[in-house]
Amino acid sequence: MTSVLILKLCLVPFLIYLVTLIGRRWGPNAAGWFSALPIVAGPILLTMALEQGSGFVATAAANTVLAVIAVVVFCLAYAWAAHRFGVVGSLLAALAAYAVAVAGLQLVELPLLPGFALVVGVLLVASRLFPPLASGDAAARSGRQPNDLPLRMLAGAALSFTVTCAAASLGPRLSGVFAMFPVMGTILVGFSHYGSGRDYAVNILRGMVRGYYAFATFCVVLSLLLRQQPVALAFALAAVSALAVQLLSKRGMRFATKDQARRA
Repeated sequence: MTSVLILKLCLVPFLIYLVTLIGRRWGPNAAGWFSALPIVAGPILLTMALEQGSGFVATAAANTVLAVIAVVVFCLAYAWAAHRFGVVGSLLAALAAYAVAVAGLQLVELPLLPGFALVVGVLLVASRLFPPLASGDAAARSGRQPNDLPLRMLAGAALSFTVTCAAASLGPRLSGVFAMFPVMGTILVGFSHYGSGRDYAVNILRGMVRGYYAFATFCVVLSLLLRQQPVALAFALAAVSALAVQLLSKRGMRFATKDQARRA
């Protein structure tokens, strides 16, 4: 767990830095989409496999697939709460919804592939459940670039430390769930909502949901292969599969953006 903590404290601030710059260069949808890649969870699961064994991580990855649903609930709850509340109120509502979703998922026992099918179905529906955006707000305020990068990175490291310590005594099932705790969502969306407006933050959440197809694919392939293949090969094939799905989702995101523009 010490290695996992050190890895998180190094990777999460770096990823927050990178995704923030992507958002400022290519927009909030691109930032959210990129942040859904298993750049943080992948190395953490690899460290767990080396420390705890491939069987432990195969179980954890299988439960991480279903945990995507809880993160989707977080994204939708924040998007809708932001209509009525500021950053703090929206985060509290989203984290409460996430906790309820995690509790509900503990009551669900699904084999890996049916669970993956459920997650894909939830992602397909979730993209249509976001609230409409106010005309022009995201575009008008996305150019603002507050000098908050150091604070974002520090907050990300602190939140990662807290979550990792809380999960230290958990078994493989809850460890898999906590691997999907919305650290990126909490930091990126909270700071973006404060600095660039509600619509900018909601667009990040939209991008995240569209990117989680790749994350779910990574976890499924990893869980299947770790029981039969060497650790290095399992992670390499899972990463290649996730990248292929992510590139396909980018196409879908482009079409969705055009459709949203036509409706506006």
